[in-house]
Amino acid sequence: MKNSKEKASLSIMKIICISIILVLISGIGVLAVNKKLNSVKIVLHNGYEMTVLTAKTKVSEILEENNILIEDNEKVLPGTDEEVEDGQTIEIKDKSEREIQISKVSEETVETSLEDLLETYAPITEKIVVEQVAIPFETITKEATGTGDETKNRVIQQGKDGLKEITYKIKYQKEVEIERTVLSEVVVKEPVNKIVQVQKVTSRAAVEREIPAAVSGTVADYQAYAKQRCYDYGWSDYDFSCLVKLWNRESGWRVNAYNRSSGAYGIPQALPGNKMASAGPEYQTNYMTQINWGLGYIKGRYGSPASAWNHSQSKGWY
Repeated sequence: MKNSKEKASLSIMKIICISIILVLISGIGVLAVNKKLNSVKIVLHNGYEMTVLTAKTKVSEILEENNILIEDNEKVLPGTDEEVEDGQTIEIKDKSEREIQISKVSEETVETSLEDLLETYAPITEKIVVEQVAIPFETITKEATGTGDETKNRVIQQGKDGLKEITYKIKYQKEVEIERTVLSEVVVKEPVNKIVQVQKVTSRAAVEREIPAAVSGTVADYQAYAKQRCYDYGWSDYDFSCLVKLWNRESGWRVNAYNRSSGAYGIPQALPGNKMASAGPEYQTNYMTQINWGLGYIKGRYGSPASAWNHSQSKGWY
């Protein structure tokens, strides 16, 4: 009788244990159904890829679950507050320089709006632009000796402007030009000088009045000053050597050099000489004034002394 009771008790215990096990298995099955695992690929900024199984759907939670930290110079796609589904990819990339700058300003300036930031760091675009620019013609006077008291001018050749093409690299931000760099200059058409014949009575006294004698300095002084001014323009030693040859031919670097036939005057042989008054009232005797004007003329018309010398070589004038 005792054995029968013990057997019955063991049977009841087995039934209870089996029931508990079935309940636990059933609970795990329900949990597995409620917590679906998604397969998500994570691509780090260095290109390393990893596939994880997760019940999370929010990007930030998936990254935290896998102990992945986002640096200040990195960004996440999709964003950390967004959710992903099975089979999707989370990418971690380096921020662009523009995004880093905006991020820094955002941290430092709480009151700055996103619109202001985007306007400040708007992308910069570049364009290559070719423009045609007129080269003004020069007026050359030729003196013809007469016997009367009146001065008569006669145009023997009409002047025509030349044309050059200048290629620029222009930077724009929000369609506004912010920087312009000259890439090249090409003369398309040389200007034709206007030639005017001037007939007047000449005398030795009149010529002497055209050639003031009160000048100072030596040719070495003039050239030393001109060399420094060439450096100020960004020109090379080769440009300066071309300038020396050019003005040796034109005037021998004499401040009071006067061409009786054309009326050209000074170290750069400005024609007429009073053009140099734009650089200073003492243009007739001050070598610095003459050199400043002459280099400005070369810069505006030829770009450099080397180009002016090449033109003089081919045309006989500059």
